[in-house]
Amino acid sequence: MEKEIRGVVAVLSTPFDEDESLVHEDIKRQVEAAIVFDISAVCLPAYASEFYKLSGKERLAVVKTAVDASGGRIAVAGQSNHPSARQAVSLAKGNQDAGADLISFAIPRQFGAYENDILDYCSTICNAVNVPVLVQDFNPGGATVGPEFCRKLMDRCSNFRYIKLEEPLLGPKLRAIREATEDGVGVLEGWGGMYMPELLESGIAGVMPGLGHADVMKRIWDLGTSGDMPGAMDVFDSVLAQIVFSLQNMELYLRIEKQLLEMRKIIRNTGVRSLSLSPDLETETHGRRLNERVLALVEQLGFQKHPVA
Repeated sequence: MEKEIRGVVAVLSTPFDEDESLVHEDIKRQVEAAIVFDISAVCLPAYASEFYKLSGKERLAVVKTAVDASGGRIAVAGQSNHPSARQAVSLAKGNQDAGADLISFAIPRQFGAYENDILDYCSTICNAVNVPVLVQDFNPGGATVGPEFCRKLMDRCSNFRYIKLEEPLLGPKLRAIREATEDGVGVLEGWGGMYMPELLESGIAGVMPGLGHADVMKRIWDLGTSGDMPGAMDVFDSVLAQIVFSLQNMELYLRIEKQLLEMRKIIRNTGVRSLSLSPDLETETHGRRLNERVLALVEQLGFQKHPVA
């Protein structure tokens, strides 16, 4: 049965040991934590999973590990990023064969392309699989796709269910997408959940933060969607500084997220593959300080500081 994605979808980290080898046990532990957090789904390997540092074989392997660890207890999105539609299709089919509940992929934004070409690219991947598809458009250098694009892709591909966008002032576009697709396409917000509260009343379908504070984000989601926006904002205010600081740089985010996961004893290996960013002492100290504040919030909310045995 198709699993609806709504609420929090955590992007999992890819843990590496001192030799930069994959640690599959830590992926399994993240899945277990996600189940304890009672969130909607997990996704990997995305930008926050260092997909761009993984071989094709490794990308498929981490999804298979997550699917096996889930055992059907939580939905798994198999991210299938590649600038070549042909290669993205190969990854998408492999992830579907591994048991992924849905396929996600990012629109390539290395170089400019006409919208019709992007539509063809997305259609090729969507039509290659028969599970629901989530399309991510992360485009810091320009505009992202909009309502007309989503309507056209939905008309071409019945399994196109979700669009993930990561930009400020998203409310008007979100509402326009909902109207253009008659709520056939759910809009999810990325970028650590930085813009999530302001979008709750516009009918956002979900948020995709890292796993480290996914239980906190679920509390914000639950409060906001139940109508308690003051309560949601109180919790959000307590975690926002960590989100903003870590997302100054994606490689900085990787280190802070893995540190938080280690502090919560979810993962045991915090290695980041080269090329990466080595923060200076002051940056590292402040990052830990912010993570400690997140841990204090976790305990204040009554959540398990260490959710995995």
